[in-house]
Amino acid sequence: MADEIFEEEDIFTLTDEDGTEQQFQLLGSCELEGVEYLALVPLDEDSEEYVILKRETDEDGEDILVTIDDDDEFDRVADIFEDELFGEIDYDGAEEK
Repeated sequence: MADEIFEEEDIFTLTDEDGTEQQFQLLGSCELEGVEYLALVPLDEDSEEYVILKRETDEDGEDILVTIDDDDEFDRVADIFEDELFGEIDYDGAEEK
């Protein structure tokens, strides 16, 4: 079961496989089956899209954020973020009845 998602003002600088650094702001996090997941939005883009990454520990004991390769795992986590973070947001301005 997922724990409560919370919002924070944390900023992460992530480096992609090409060595390019980009800053992301944390939208929220959740834990599912003992694994922590983070929803992050790029700071330098005017985009409504966000990424979901999984927190793991590398061989040196350092926390790292990695992409989710398993489609089923990603879908379960994405559903949690959609429901908890964006379930009450009205994107088109119309009220739900």
